[in-house]
Amino acid sequence: MKLTIERAALLKSLGHVQSVVERRNTIPILSNVKMETLGGRLGLNTTDMDLEIIETVQAEIAREGSTTAPAHTLYEIVRKLPEGAQIEMESAEDGQLLLRSGRSRFQLACLPVEDFPAMSGGELPHTFRLAAWDLRGLIDRTKFAVSTEETRYYLNGAFLHVAEREGVPVLRAVATDGHRLACVEVPRPEGAAGMPGVIVPRKTVTEVRKLIDESSSEVTISLSDTKIRFAFDDVVLTSKLIDGTFPDYARVIPSGNDRVLEVDHKLFAAAVDRVSAISSDRSRAVKLTVSRGALELSATSPENGTASEEIEVGYDAEPMEIGFNSRYLLEITTQIEGDSAQFLMADAASPTIIRESGDESALYVLMPMRV
Repeated sequence: MKLTIERAALLKSLGHVQSVVERRNTIPILSNVKMETLGGRLGLNTTDMDLEIIETVQAEIAREGSTTAPAHTLYEIVRKLPEGAQIEMESAEDGQLLLRSGRSRFQLACLPVEDFPAMSGGELPHTFRLAAWDLRGLIDRTKFAVSTEETRYYLNGAFLHVAEREGVPVLRAVATDGHRLACVEVPRPEGAAGMPGVIVPRKTVTEVRKLIDESSSEVTISLSDTKIRFAFDDVVLTSKLIDGTFPDYARVIPSGNDRVLEVDHKLFAAAVDRVSAISSDRSRAVKLTVSRGALELSATSPENGTASEEIEVGYDAEPMEIGFNSRYLLEITTQIEGDSAQFLMADAASPTIIRESGDESALYVLMPMRV
């Protein structure tokens, strides 16, 4: 293999694929990126056995071939080369990769291409296309609620499935960690009707979000009961799915919450942030005292003292007090794009629904806490 490639193009693609590679690997080949020439392009491939990314980039190919090289080391070398540099790469017969750029020379130890694992293709019978904007919205508005508790592994991802809301077919993403739940939907794409409900792992969700950050094209999503593939631009990401049953989340969403609190979400979030600064414990509990037209936020800490702030709100029901984890409150209000948010409450011990006023495509459920 022998080729010349622009630093900027190689750096961008390496940045995408190297993030899949774990820093510590018991299997040496999983620390490497597989590089293969594909008719005027260079293909870069990394995997951790559960997730695989393949990206192709334009290059001047002098000699076809393939090799593997340490992913993080190669990325750091390319990152530290000067902007606008041209990079020559050549695989030598002694199993090394020679890299030249300007007056810089590097020799990297390679591992045999034959040792690089392939995620078996298999049938992915369900395929549909989704605008990158819609996929970004589904991910951004749910990923914060994905559980990190490994014992309940079936909550360590986003549940992607088709559903109906008031007779309208939708594609819905749901995530929960037992303390809060996020439920977001977009109109059901053509081709998604018969898809199974699947749990997309947290790492896959994170990597897909990074990859589509700069994309404006449609994403082709193909899936089976065990795998999912995202393809767009010059990138193909394939991932195993979580083998488990997502809980019946509909039972968690309350239906009788008749006390409606309407707040300017930016003013509310800023007040929560200020008041919670007094609290030193991990929960950072904040108490909401609601009365007609007014909301008082307060926090108490035995070590630091007390804090309170009052804001004007829309509320026309019985006065009540309810406590929440301030971090959870802020993570939810960050997802709201309009001017105002609605809190639908029942009492101090029951789950509260939070949603954007006038937007029914997303709702959040938050469990209260004692304060």
